[in-house]
Amino acid sequence: MRADKERRRAISREAARRRRRVESDVFGDLCRLLPLRASIRDHLDKPSVIRLAVCYIRLKTLLQDDLYVSPFLDLKGTTEAAEETGIYLTILEGFVMVLSLEGDMMFLSDNVSCYLGLTQTELMGHNIFEFTHPYDHKEIKSNLRLSAEEFWSDAKRDFVVRIKSTLSLQGRSTNIKSATWKVLQCQGRARACAGPFPASCLLLTCRPLPVSHTLLCARTFSSQHSMDMKFTQCDHSVLSILGYPSHELVGRSIYELCHTLDTIRLTKYHVDLYSKSQSVSGRYRILVKGGGYVWVESHSAVVPRVRASRTGAPQHLMVLCVTYVLSDVEEPFLQLSVDQ
Repeated sequence: MRADKERRRAISREAARRRRRVESDVFGDLCRLLPLRASIRDHLDKPSVIRLAVCYIRLKTLLQDDLYVSPFLDLKGTTEAAEETGIYLTILEGFVMVLSLEGDMMFLSDNVSCYLGLTQTELMGHNIFEFTHPYDHKEIKSNLRLSAEEFWSDAKRDFVVRIKSTLSLQGRSTNIKSATWKVLQCQGRARACAGPFPASCLLLTCRPLPVSHTLLCARTFSSQHSMDMKFTQCDHSVLSILGYPSHELVGRSIYELCHTLDTIRLTKYHVDLYSKSQSVSGRYRILVKGGGYVWVESHSAVVPRVRASRTGAPQHLMVLCVTYVLSDVEEPFLQLSVDQ
């Protein structure tokens, strides 16, 4: 009786070892199919393997023929594709993200760790709402929602969010519990996929703000503003660009110079700026002295004017703004304001 019990236990232990061995082989085969470097694959646990495998299956279904994002996906995992991807990402000055309409991060380019500290494999398969600021969830949901007209039209998306970053100001990696908020400008479009399993996603390029432009030219000017967007200081170069002497702009609001049709866009930009401390305006028109207008884009940040004292005195804030002129003067003989 006792011998039979021991024999059954031995058979059970051997069966369990065999199951674990088969399971490990299956997970090993699945892991080797992932288009990741061997050094990354070697450190993946089983839940991560499943999570990443599901992401890549969904990606292959949605985006294998998409010219917009396929250079970044590197689904084949080849050295040549990796080198090409690195060139694209260097030019981009940011990273690529693919979001499902439920907010799942189906793909992030592997350089995401340079900007957020969190790695590609740590983020893929998780929901973006787990890592973004609660006050930004409403805006994210509105961008994930597609109307009937947008479903097949590759609708554009452009919004600013705050996302967790484990990088300190010195560039060192910290614990996720000590993460700070990094402001990202997310631009891209919606992509619908037909077939037996129709689905949609957002293809986004994400750049940290303020954006570090390497090609600054003479058609750029910087300015400082009070929190109600009145000029307090402006580069002298604004004279050659817009025709206004810098002292003439001090005390005037940016809305006095903005084209009337662009005021709603500019207002949304300023709401983002005040709530998230950094923002990019997108294209809008500024009136030129003497007539006409030019297309510009402004990159702004809210910074302290003076350091707050230890006594708890309120901190004085101001807006730093860099404006890039994107066009020549259009309709130069058209007067759009009495102040031109």
